[in-house]
Amino acid sequence: MSGDAGRRPQSLQRRLLLAVLVAAPLLWAITVGVATDSAQTEVDEMFDSELIRLAGTVHGALSGMAAKGELTEIELKPPAEGGTGAAELEDMGLAAWDAEGRPLLYDEQGARLPWRRDASGFVDLQVDGIAWRVYYQQAADGRWSVAAAQRQEERDELIWGLLSGQLAPWLLMLPALLLALAWASRRALEPVRRIAGDLEGRDADSLRPLPLDETPSELRPIVGSMNALFERIEAARQRERRFTADAAHELRTPLALLRAQWDVARNSSDPGERAHAEGRLEAGIARMDRLVSQMLALSRVEAAEGLPQRRPVDWVPIVGQVMSDTLPLAERRRIELGCDWPEPPAQPLPLDGDPALLEILLRNLVDNATRYAPEGGSVTVVFEPDALRVENDGPPLVPELLQRLGERFRRPEGQAESGSGLGVSIVQRIAVLHGLEMRYGARADGTGVVARVGRGASLRSHE
Repeated sequence: MSGDAGRRPQSLQRRLLLAVLVAAPLLWAITVGVATDSAQTEVDEMFDSELIRLAGTVHGALSGMAAKGELTEIELKPPAEGGTGAAELEDMGLAAWDAEGRPLLYDEQGARLPWRRDASGFVDLQVDGIAWRVYYQQAADGRWSVAAAQRQEERDELIWGLLSGQLAPWLLMLPALLLALAWASRRALEPVRRIAGDLEGRDADSLRPLPLDETPSELRPIVGSMNALFERIEAARQRERRFTADAAHELRTPLALLRAQWDVARNSSDPGERAHAEGRLEAGIARMDRLVSQMLALSRVEAAEGLPQRRPVDWVPIVGQVMSDTLPLAERRRIELGCDWPEPPAQPLPLDGDPALLEILLRNLVDNATRYAPEGGSVTVVFEPDALRVENDGPPLVPELLQRLGERFRRPEGQAESGSGLGVSIVQRIAVLHGLEMRYGARADGTGVVARVGRGASLRSHE
């Protein structure tokens, strides 16, 4: 492979070492720059003070000579070899001139310094290609001027000597520092390798949480998130196992009944018996179709982490479609379907959500209400500003049944109508996805069965 696809990501340890290799010299360079500037200031202050004192000494000597009338040209001879110790006199220069620029006093280096009539203070000069730092001082009466000079190279050598004393140990210690950092980073990353080894050694079914006790604080958010992921995966697996087991159990009985009715319809010679078996077979197929449809709907909503789409909900087409779908069942059972809308300008349960899922929610509520209402009764959908409710004329639900509503594949005893026992579970899950709650109860007068879906505060206000 080539490009990004074939490029292996760098390890954390290598990234850390590379960062140190870049950052350490950069920081050292900044430190050297600051130290150089500070050393330059200190060295300049020290040597400039010496030049000022030297010029002042020459002024004093010239004043004494002038008082005795001995102000003549004087050439300073270098001392005998070895008489200066470790000093290098060629790095210093001294000169004095009278008011006309004639030399009064000078040494070997000072003789090359230029006379400047009005110069006063420090001047940086180039003399024969050599940089000099020169201090000019004029006599108060203007009779002479003095110059004390020093090569700039002498100052630079002193500064470099000071810095090299810091540079050499740092360069010698850098390899040792990198080795120590490599060892320390390897030890610091040991928990990462331990976690990786733990995960690598697991089989596909092992979802036990990773231990947090020995995990460094920097890794705890990652390990905690992984453990939470393991819990969600395990919960999803448990739901799938429970769903598969329940579905297998629920499908076994209608399949057996369908096979039995098919055998009767195929082998019976009595037309009446065959017609009865065919009717039972058709009813069983309808029940199977409803059961499979509900199972697919439940699987879809339980697998959803969030809403597939979210937009303002228009309840009018949703109610129209649900009523149309439920109408054949309502006509068979002689149930009157109705819908009460709030008085304008109030809006029916304003909500941003998924219209397709809300249609499934309302269809299950209306279908359940229609199936379990007394024949010849009514089912009404009532919209409120903050909730909707579906009610029928059936007998109020007993507390034991209310507590078990929502259990999968569970239906009240003695029901003549077919069902899957999944409708309430589907409604509850869709309601949660929309930030809503569902409650079952009775009307305010204690009659009928009411399924109310709305926001939590709204439902609690009706309790």
